[in-house]
Amino acid sequence: MANNPEPDKDIIRELAELLDETALTEIEWTQGDRTIRVARQSGIIPPITVTSPNAVPAAPTNSAAEPAIVDQASHPGAILSPMVGTAYVAPEPGATPFVQVGSQVSEGQTVMIIEAMKTMNPIPAIKSGTIHQILIRDGMPVEYGEVLMIVE
Repeated sequence: MANNPEPDKDIIRELAELLDETALTEIEWTQGDRTIRVARQSGIIPPITVTSPNAVPAAPTNSAAEPAIVDQASHPGAILSPMVGTAYVAPEPGATPFVQVGSQVSEGQTVMIIEAMKTMNPIPAIKSGTIHQILIRDGMPVEYGEVLMIVE
């Protein structure tokens, strides 16, 4: 159809920076009939589709951060986000959080909520145990499959 001009590298860099700032895994920009999409794999590899000038290059397999990320996602007590949305650690602003690191939880107990499409969705503990890690901040955008907490 129409000629595809060279992609605007500045726009791609800005979109990649937005991915890092917002913890999203994909972002798309459209102007007229031109669309640019920047994506990364969630929870496995840092964004490598496009590198911003401020990004730290990832080591192929020797990076200390990569095994921790892979281990978190495969941990039997990893609570994964079942949807894209905004995570909240308390039932309402200023309220006591559902759980904190060190809290004892029972399987099925609500440990946080994710707001998606103006609906508050309770996120349950996947097993009984102790909250070992909380990997998100209150009000943080989350992606499907992102590790939210670790229960041990």
